[in-house]
Amino acid sequence: METVRTLIDLGAEIWFEEDVGQGINVSNEEFVQAGLKKHTREECLKNGDLILTIQALTNDDLNIIKPYSTILGMVNPFNNRQLINLCAELKINLVSMEFIPRITRAQKMDVLSSQANLAGYVAVIESARNLSTGLPMMMTAAGTLKPAKVFVIGVGVAGLQAIATAKRLGARVEAFDTRDVVEEQVNSLGAKFVKIDLGETGQTDQGYAKELTDEQINKQKELQSKVCERSDIVITTAQLFGRPAPLLIDNKTIDKMKPGSVIFDMAVESGGNVEGSKSDEIVKRNGVKIIGTTYKSLDLAEDRGSFSELLKQNKIPYPEFGVAETADQALKLADTLKFPILVRPSYVLGGQGMKIVINKEELEAHVVDLLQKIPNNKLLLDHYLDGAIEAEADAIC
Repeated sequence: METVRTLIDLGAEIWFEEDVGQGINVSNEEFVQAGLKKHTREECLKNGDLILTIQALTNDDLNIIKPYSTILGMVNPFNNRQLINLCAELKINLVSMEFIPRITRAQKMDVLSSQANLAGYVAVIESARNLSTGLPMMMTAAGTLKPAKVFVIGVGVAGLQAIATAKRLGARVEAFDTRDVVEEQVNSLGAKFVKIDLGETGQTDQGYAKELTDEQINKQKELQSKVCERSDIVITTAQLFGRPAPLLIDNKTIDKMKPGSVIFDMAVESGGNVEGSKSDEIVKRNGVKIIGTTYKSLDLAEDRGSFSELLKQNKIPYPEFGVAETADQALKLADTLKFPILVRPSYVLGGQGMKIVINKEELEAHVVDLLQKIPNNKLLLDHYLDGAIEAEADAIC
């Protein structure tokens, strides 16, 4: 609710869809007490200037949204071209949170990393729930049970959390990643890094693993198959940004695993790492359970102390922005914002009208010009951070 109060203090009027908080045990009354106004879903979509969503809207939703509005949220851009084209046709701005850069300044808005962190935790808990034995070593009067063996493929944000969670629950954990640089991180969590020589590999400047060749993938599948055979739980997290996930575990490997074992495919939404995995289903093959759970169905909604706390952090961490409809309003805002200021119309087409100004004279001239070219439009003013102003301005436009 802290985010809501900050926006209300800035003059924003915030509506919410009636009963939208049921899944996280937040009543309509709590939203109203925080200063929000209750409306139906249709009313929110029809009247909203800025529409926030945690999943892609349907075509029916888009058709009732007014032109020049903005949708901000998770939109699954690589698999939802129809949505993007329809937004362009209806003159609706679409801002995909999936494209937030993985840099220090943008960490609080990195929805992929924060939700992947939670997903790694859930992958272990769900796998343990479906496993026929316990994870830790158990010493009883009747004998000793050996700890379960967990194999994590892909050591990104989700993979590291899966390793940490499995270790905390007492399992023996092994992990593999095509990026050798993560070996130290795996060892620091008390797990064993499985070394497979695939030749030249690496990562992108944003930290994603680079795509392997067909020969490298086949070699990886062959060598990691032996680790899968001796594992009770296998968790796959390997994904390529904007591309289908690589198939890493085929039916030959699954057939060699022990009956009662569990495979959790975290990449099922982007094609899957496991042959035969299906979204939000548990498939059984040769006694092995293959779980394909999508991010949106993760059962964390009721944990307001974790899921909701992380989700609400995916926002701009400073209130240095404002909205103006006239040149006078823009100049008043300049008294509270620090120069340089990024000015842009609320409806942007191809970067039109976006400019960084460094003083009041330049601000007034640009605002007057904008309002003449694009009438009946609200202008957004932000304090512009960083020293490399011109370079980043070119990148934005």
